[in-house]
Amino acid sequence: MTLVNEHFLKLPNNYLFADIAKKVNAFKVSHPNARIISLGIGDVTQPLCPAVIEAMHKAVDEMANGETFRGYGPEQGYKFLRDAIVKNDYLARGIHIDANEVFVNDGAKSDTGNFQELIRWDNSICVTDPIYPVYIDSNVMIGRAGVLEDGKWSNVIYVPCTEENNFTPEPPANRVDVIYLCYPNNPTGTVITKEALKKWVQYALKNDALIFYDAAYEAYIQDPDIPHSIYEIKGAKKCAVEFKSFSKTAGFTGIRCGYTVVPKEVMASTLTGERIPLNNLWNRRQCTKFNGTSYVSQRAAEATYSPEGKAQVREVIDYYMTNARIMKEGFENVGIKVYGGDNAPYLWLRTPRDMTSWKFFEQMLYEAHVVCTPGVGFGPSGEGFVRLTAFGKREDCIEAMNWIKDWMK
Repeated sequence: MTLVNEHFLKLPNNYLFADIAKKVNAFKVSHPNARIISLGIGDVTQPLCPAVIEAMHKAVDEMANGETFRGYGPEQGYKFLRDAIVKNDYLARGIHIDANEVFVNDGAKSDTGNFQELIRWDNSICVTDPIYPVYIDSNVMIGRAGVLEDGKWSNVIYVPCTEENNFTPEPPANRVDVIYLCYPNNPTGTVITKEALKKWVQYALKNDALIFYDAAYEAYIQDPDIPHSIYEIKGAKKCAVEFKSFSKTAGFTGIRCGYTVVPKEVMASTLTGERIPLNNLWNRRQCTKFNGTSYVSQRAAEATYSPEGKAQVREVIDYYMTNARIMKEGFENVGIKVYGGDNAPYLWLRTPRDMTSWKFFEQMLYEAHVVCTPGVGFGPSGEGFVRLTAFGKREDCIEAMNWIKDWMK
């Protein structure tokens, strides 16, 4: 008899966004003529910029010519894109990263979920709470998270991100092996200062811990004092792996391209104390399980670093951040406390009158016809909050805020 991996059975039956879709579909069935505006799912709505489209057309033409056709590409990514990443995302900020430390992927979600394969199942993990669900779910699948008890996994150390600590938690008092950090944060839309991030790096160095740093939204940072990379902090190359993405930066949610940086200094230990470079292990893993991101996608990503591409991508980011400002001001005008939205495309709303996250979700859906994401779906500390995204179309954001204003009256 074939035995199933029973750790998968520990996962909740539905992914958070599947639950939301089910409830929205139920509303549509009972209200077939109602128009709904979704501000809940973090998918982009603006088209790819002209520089990207031009690069993709050129790449497709190359694939149609026998002399320029490309089959399997390097599992680590083409050199032209890795070099562009190093030059623009790191050297431009005074950070020295080798191109062999950059691994191109099909989006940050894949690698943030897959990288935990490199470490033993019995490592302890620490997450900020609330948190992007993939971090925990991927650890559940391998048996590292324990069992779900009252909304928390028994073998996971939760560090609450709350109003009281300004959504910037201190490192845990006890030692942990692996830490997941995401800044600008999904779901809260808040950021971390260099001083606060420095505490986490120092903690990791002192405790020989490993940080998985998800910086997928760094392009949305407006404040010049907020770090765009954990490697802006001294010593981080010895203890941190960084994940970045073109999905929200350049609208690649349907194109799929991102990258992971694994410095050669980052190590993990065997039971006998031998230090193993994770760069080598990740390279081996990718060569075995990944055939590389498509040539067309990588040429598209490279185009975002051209002078025209940078300007066009910035226009789209400014578009979404203007949406965030409109939404934030709208909620504040009706007396709802809002966090985020200044350096990230996410807004984190405190529900009124101590209403639960799902209750507020349902009221906003049925009474205002606007979809949000219940905060409790991101972890226990998300109860009493909902997340909204600024990735909608401008006219939808304005109309939704008008509907909400009338509803709140």
